[in-house]
Amino acid sequence: MSTTSDLIATAVLIGPGALLSIPVLASQRGTHADSTVIRRALAASAAERAARTTATTDPAPPDGGEGAPAPADTAPAARLAAVIALPEERMRRAA
Repeated sequence: MSTTSDLIATAVLIGPGALLSIPVLASQRGTHADSTVIRRALAASAAERAARTTATTDPAPPDGGEGAPAPADTAPAARLAAVIALPEERMRRAA
């Protein structure tokens, strides 16, 4: 192949990817800026909710809905049956 055909093949193969990378990089930069703003808003909201929660001791939600359920009983779980180990030779023959 000649140098000219190599340059044309390179331009055909790499050119579209290079042109498409410009808007992709621009959108990624915008997404990063949006993510920063969203993180700040969520942090402010979480701080406000935490301050409001510690200030009130009423378990009922502010919108009049049903309160949180009572904690489950913390009794220890029943013991399970013992596991019996079978001889390995017997298992190999069955397989």
